[in-house]
Amino acid sequence: MASSMSREGLPDYLRPGLRLILVGINPGLRSAEVGHHFAGPNNRFWQLLHDSGLTPRRLTYEEDAELLDLGIGLTNIAARPTRSSSDLRDDDFGRGRGSLARKIARFRPAYVGFVGLTAYREFRATRGQVRCGFQENPIAGAEVFVLPNPSGRNAHYSYSEMLRSWQELARSVTSHA
Repeated sequence: MASSMSREGLPDYLRPGLRLILVGINPGLRSAEVGHHFAGPNNRFWQLLHDSGLTPRRLTYEEDAELLDLGIGLTNIAARPTRSSSDLRDDDFGRGRGSLARKIARFRPAYVGFVGLTAYREFRATRGQVRCGFQENPIAGAEVFVLPNPSGRNAHYSYSEMLRSWQELARSVTSHA
């Protein structure tokens, strides 16, 4: 399966044999409008993917499906597009938890990277402290890594701090290949 449409229309890019599945929180309005992941003009996702070494060149959001050829999948924990993740409801995340767990179990990636602490916190249904980096509990055999959210709204991390975290994941993913 090269891709499947989520309930809200933004495609998941998933298939067996992936090294890494990257999990966002939910599509932003711009992403939903254009039908591509991480399409916000101030989102640093595509730059971080390249600068970290996960992609050989800088892709654009319009090339999101090409990540599959690099062994990387894309999905979200919540399907409903919103202006901000704070606009999501508990039921958005409740539906997403089970769906995401089934996707990970079905496609069996070596790694799952949560793009943002909120995405991971909501998947685990915890309000506890979460730090970026590798997590103790695998999901369906996949190593779990939490990345800083690359959204332009994330003022908690500088680009260089974000990049260090993305590079740590990239080193593990590329050495696993």
